[in-house]
Order: sequence, then C-alpha cells, then structure tokens
Amino acid sequence: MMGVAVAEHSGLLSATMRSMVMGASRRMVTLTVVFAGIVSNTASELGYVVLIPLAAMIFHSLGRHPLAGLAAAFAGVSGGYSANLLLGTVDPLLSGITETSAQMIDPSYTVGPEANWYFMFASTFLITFLGAWVTERIVEPKLGKYDQSMAAEDFEAKEAGRVTALEKRGMRNAGIAALAVAGVLALTIVPEWGILRHPETGEVAGSPFLKGIVAFILVFFAIPGFVYGKTVGTMKNDRDVIDAMAKSISAMGLYIVLVFFAAQFVALFKWTNFGQVIAVGGADFLQSIGLTGPMLFFAFIIMCGVINLTLGSASAQWAVTAPIFVPMLMLVGYAPETIQAAYRIGDSVTNLITPMMSYFGLILAVAARYKRDLGIGTLIATMLPYTLVFLAGWSVFFYLWVFVAGFPVGPGAETYFNFSQ
Repeated sequence: MMGVAVAEHSGLLSATMRSMVMGASRRMVTLTVVFAGIVSNTASELGYVVLIPLAAMIFHSLGRHPLAGLAAAFAGVSGGYSANLLLGTVDPLLSGITETSAQMIDPSYTVGPEANWYFMFASTFLITFLGAWVTERIVEPKLGKYDQSMAAEDFEAKEAGRVTALEKRGMRNAGIAALAVAGVLALTIVPEWGILRHPETGEVAGSPFLKGIVAFILVFFAIPGFVYGKTVGTMKNDRDVIDAMAKSISAMGLYIVLVFFAAQFVALFKWTNFGQVIAVGGADFLQSIGLTGPMLFFAFIIMCGVINLTLGSASAQWAVTAPIFVPMLMLVGYAPETIQAAYRIGDSVTNLITPMMSYFGLILAVAARYKRDLGIGTLIATMLPYTLVFLAGWSVFFYLWVFVAGFPVGPGAETYFNFSQ
C-alpha cells in the first residue's frame, strides 16, 4: 500500500493509465480500456476513480456510446479484479488468510503472496479479450447510438485530460528507474548464485525473495513513483513521500477494523476445532456423493460468486469462508493455492452486479451523467453479460490450466495435497 501510494500520489499511475488508453488506436481502444482496468487493480481504487470516467469520456469523444466505455472499464477494473500482470495489494492479504486456514490441517504449511501469480498473469489476457468481445458484440449494440439529450441537465462534455510533454518526460524517467530496480532485483534471483535464492535448494520456490515479495513491491513502485514526482514537480523531498504513504495508511482504518474481527473469527475456529469438524464432515459428504473431481471447483466458484453478492470485500469474504473451505478441500485432496485461485474467480466476476460493491455508487453516479434516468437495475442489466461470460470463460480456463495442462497456479504451487504426508 505504501509503495503503490507513492506512485499514485505522484501522478505516475494516472499518467500511465491515460497514456495507455488515450494513445490507443480507435480499433484497439476497447481492448486497451479493459486491459488498463485490469492492470489498475495494482493501485486499488485508482481504476474506479480515474479510468472509468476517463473511458466514458474517450468513447463519447469517438462518437461511441459513453456507457459502453464505462462498462468496458468497469469490467476490467472490477470483473477482472484478481487478474494482473504484477502482484498487487490483494495478494498478500488473501495468501495470509489462506495460510492460516491451511495450518488447521498442516501446521507447517505456508502460502506466499505469489501463490496464484502464473494463473492470474495468464488470466489478464483472457479477461481482456472476453471483456472487449462482450463490449463490442453484446453491450454496445444493445445500447445503440448515444442520444446527447439523455445526459444530465448540468452535464457538459469534457475532453479527457491528455498527457503533457512534462508528464511524458516523467514517465520516461520513471521507466528508466523501474528498469534499474528490476535489474538489481534480477541479480538477486535470476543467476544460480543469486543471494535471494533458497539457501539450501538454490531454487526460487520458497526463497527469501518470494517470502519478502511485499517489501520488493514497495521498492518497485516507490522509487519510480518518486522519480516521476521529482520530474513533474509533484514531489520534492522525502516529506512528500512520507505524506503519500501516510494518506494510504489512513485509508486502511476500515480494513484494520475488519482484520481485527476476522482474526478473532479464524482464531476461534482453530481454538475450538470447529473448522476441522466442519471440514471433515464436509469432505465426507463430498466423497459420499462422489463430488471430489475437478467438477467440484465449478460448484465452488459459483458458490463464491453468490456469496460475493452480499459480502463485497475480497478479504472479508475469504476471512469468513477460507477457514471452512480450505481445510475441507484439502482433505478432499487439493492444495490451498489451487483453492485460493478458484475462489478469486468467483469473488471477481459478480463484483459487476452487486450494489454491495463499495464503488458501485460511484459508478452509478458517473453513468447518470450520460443518462439521467439510469438506475441500479439498468446498470446491473448492462453489466450482467460480462458476469456470465467471465464466469463461464474463466472457470473453463481454470479447468484447462490446472487439470488438463497441469500447469501450477503460481511459483512452487502444488495442485494436489496429500494429507498422509
């Protein structure tokens, strides 16, 4: 959070996002908007606050329906919430909950933030193409030609803020800084003599690098962020960096309260052995009905998506459900990393159609500027095709990735768990 905050408050992430979307050709703009939405998840709320209004403006300026642009961006930011090219702020949160839940069965089990990185990296491109396809083949034709008279009375169409020459120079300098940081980190892990490889096995799996990935995320975002801020004048010294970090932490008050109660919930499950009782009973039930194969995960994903309709926070939902389902599915024979990857699909796809999602009101307000009589039902109906296509497509992709191709969901992650070990 603190590292990403420096890049966000300096303006680097906003400028990068605007450059990516506004620099896209007319033909590629839909793909770029969805892709930028997925990547923006690294910086939590930035996609909601910056990209979604920006996408609506861009589509409007191109003579396309602005709500189609809004829907495409919303689909990437929220529907593809767990997919990303980089590890984001949500990865350490979920892996910590998964690890604690897994330790109910195996006290020595560890789950790192990188547990789902391979699968989520590949999912970025899947969701990008699915989101663009739904936008251009289903949503935009259904919306039809935009009628300017439907806009709110006080609405004035504005041109999206283009990237200035100074911002471009800042992004160039930040890019150089990011490459330098990446190069230094690569020296610690890529060569066989890398000092952050596992000291005993010499492998990347279980290495100090992966165990300390949260600190490296901070460095990777903070240094380029400060370089950008120094170039464009939004940051001058270490005090500005500290202020940016402090603002990000001040916004975590709600999460800290949530984690306090979630920690008590998980601890009580361990202390009372209630989690193990439910897990054993649930595992016995699944085995008795023969639902222990890969098809089990289709039911699990759908169930997580339904729960997400009423409990919008990814970490809050996982704190409640992980102590039950992680041990249960481990006893059936699946590894916690695979279970977490399946959960993230269900948690993401129904974000688009639940008013319980924290930014749903903001999206509704932006949409109402372009169509003054738009209500919650209309917005949900617009986003429903994305949810259905993402749910089906992403679930099938998970099945093919894990059970057909046999790829791991992340570095060193196992697909199956052998309880006898």
